[in-house]
Amino acid sequence: MGSFFASLFHYRRLVTIASLAVVVALCASLMQWSGDRLMMIDLTSGAVLYAAFVFLMWWTMMMAMMLPTAVPALLTDAAIVRKFSPAKDPAWTQAAFAAGYVAVWSAFALAATLVNILLGTVIQMTPMMAITSQLVGVALLAIAGLYQLTPAKQACLTKCQSPFAFIPGQWRPGAAAAFERGLRHGLYCTGCCGMLMLLLFYGGVMEANWIGGLALYVLAEKLIPAQWRLSQFTGVLLLIWSAVLAVSLLRA
Repeated sequence: MGSFFASLFHYRRLVTIASLAVVVALCASLMQWSGDRLMMIDLTSGAVLYAAFVFLMWWTMMMAMMLPTAVPALLTDAAIVRKFSPAKDPAWTQAAFAAGYVAVWSAFALAATLVNILLGTVIQMTPMMAITSQLVGVALLAIAGLYQLTPAKQACLTKCQSPFAFIPGQWRPGAAAAFERGLRHGLYCTGCCGMLMLLLFYGGVMEANWIGGLALYVLAEKLIPAQWRLSQFTGVLLLIWSAVLAVSLLRA
């Protein structure tokens, strides 16, 4: 038994990634289940019940989309813990870091739930929770595109791509400090990707292909070298997309 746990420790990176993969798979399954339930109910079925399912859908979706992007930062932080606090159990600090990151995206999911419900009361939406107003669609694409070109986006993306950027001079041992580092990384991640989540209202909050495509893009944006300027290219592409839609509206 001792050799089994020793092998797990030796392959801790793989164990961490595999554990997160299981969590992501469970979240994706739960997201699908909650989405199916939402197809059968609406606000008339009970405001609390409806809000609970909308939150569950958003929370599981954020976990499935964003936890994979936190793996580099999580592994980097664990490596630093092993270097500076070898006597500490890195599993606890990894869990605390992940909990801090999850707390930020849980708050984001709650805010998105409120926006989702409010939008549904003033704007017609499809069964997949995509807005039907082309004018609003133009605005969403333009806002997301413009944000991609801002210094705030680039600053947050740099922090997400280089986890070391927020550690020197700030690192402290212990689970509480790890939780704080997770919170900080989650905030940078929200600053980097939060505006992109507006596109879910354009393509469909419950549209699996749209969710999967956006999740892959967010992961690619964090992994691809900054000199490729993927975020700027995407911003220009979104602005062109919104302009084309705006022109088609004017001609209609």
